[in-house]
Amino acid sequence: MKIAFLVCVMVLGWSGSMAEEQEIGIIARTYEDGFPPIFKLANELPDGQTRWTLPWLAAITWEYDGSANNGMPTESVLEQMKGLENAVEKTLVASGSCHYAYSRTGNGLKVLTYYVANQDQFMEGLNSALRDHPRYPIEMEFYEDADWEVFQKLLEQVRKGEDKSNA
Repeated sequence: MKIAFLVCVMVLGWSGSMAEEQEIGIIARTYEDGFPPIFKLANELPDGQTRWTLPWLAAITWEYDGSANNGMPTESVLEQMKGLENAVEKTLVASGSCHYAYSRTGNGLKVLTYYVANQDQFMEGLNSALRDHPRYPIEMEFYEDADWEVFQKLLEQVRKGEDKSNA
């Protein structure tokens, strides 16, 4: 399946002070079965040491009914998803336990992906981070990806879409 992306490079996490470090990311849209999933991803690979220490790709998946909203989650489901993502960012990512790769939302599916060092430690950290949250309808999968091929291929696809949109 060939995927074409419409790409927008965004500054993420800006808190108002230009002196603070800003994280650059990419927002991309494609079409899948007539629905427009949105991808948010880091715009580059981290350094080799980071990649070497995080050989597992952790995928948190959340299926939802997007039939009434062009494949996207309702506002209430979206707020719950943000709660999940913020909990992971504020605990596991902030502590260096994992590295954010990308997320995908649309066509009835939300996927959050992170590279992690150890599956069991990630699950312990995730359960701890979500201890005070409602139970989310999520599933976890882990893939060995020491070379970060999954993320590299997605980044290449998105960049090819970016080149086409700038032509």
